Amino acid sequence: MGKKKYVMSSGLAFFETKEMERLSEFAKKGWFLEKFAFSGFVLRKGEPQDLDYSLDYQAEADDEYFSYFEEAGWNHVCTGAGEMHIFTAVPGTTPIYSDRVSVKEKYEKESQSMKKVALPAFLAAIMLVVLLFSSENGFLPTVVGDISEYVSYAVFIVLIFTGMPYLSYQYKLRKLEKRNV
Repeated sequence: MGKKKYVMSSGLAFFETKEMERLSEFAKKGWFLEKFAFSGFVLRKGEPQDLDYSLDYQAEADDEYFSYFEEAGWNHVCTGAGEMHIFTAVPGTTPIYSDRVSVKEKYEKESQSMKKVALPAFLAAIMLVVLLFSSENGFLPTVVGDISEYVSYAVFIVLIFTGMPYLSYQYKLRKLEKRNV
């Protein structure tokens, strides 16, 4: 068996807790997160360990940021997309987010980050669909419809990868608020 393997992710925006638990289960079997990969993770083989994994988002992480977690018992494993950081610690270490307020802040920050791209993509998608239908109904030249169709494919991909996480973070925030009431 190889020393590395790729595993698909179900989506950190949707199943963060389950994904971290899954990585912990892999660690118990001797497979450790090495780095992020497209739609998943690369794991490397080693001696089985009991580890907890945790995810944090920080766009401008510096040495102070990482030393804060290290002092709390969390070791940095890898960074993805420049702002997703995964840490490990032995079971029983105080969680990175141990209260509702900090969890809420985390999801609010990520929700706003996704919204900055998802909202313009959503508006562009609507505009492209209108152009496409206008072209098909003879109100605009056919070439406008053709261009709109091809550009819309790229816009819908962007919308899926930002809009869906945005909705997931909004759902998590609403669940947190309901528990608070």
